[in-house]
Amino acid sequence: MAELEALENVNQAIKAEGATLVAISPQLVKYSRLTAKKHNLTFDALSDVGNKVARQFGLVFVLPDDLRQVYRELGSDLERYNGDDSWTLPMPGSFIVDQNSMIRDAEADPDYTIRPDPEHILNVLKGMRLH
Repeated sequence: MAELEALENVNQAIKAEGATLVAISPQLVKYSRLTAKKHNLTFDALSDVGNKVARQFGLVFVLPDDLRQVYRELGSDLERYNGDDSWTLPMPGSFIVDQNSMIRDAEADPDYTIRPDPEHILNVLKGMRLH
């Protein structure tokens, strides 16, 4: 969960730029709350149960069988956490949306191991001059 900690580390700076950080996850609400509590997160996490929103943006992928086994061995039971047996996840990404609902920056990579850089998010916000 290093990516959550990295986001938490820039959350105050994001707020100082006049923006709000929100995470979106396919996890059921109860598990998102547990994750937020465990990692002392101060930003909101929304649940996209069934990856409905991520699917509309074309960001969903199905985990292959070999990765499913790895997840199981690591104790990450997606069926339980996400409330379905689809073994689907959204691509990790970041989207910066301005006050007029315009997407000002978007970043997503089909390689789930490549995560958006929180410093990039902050730099884009600084360039937008929201406040």
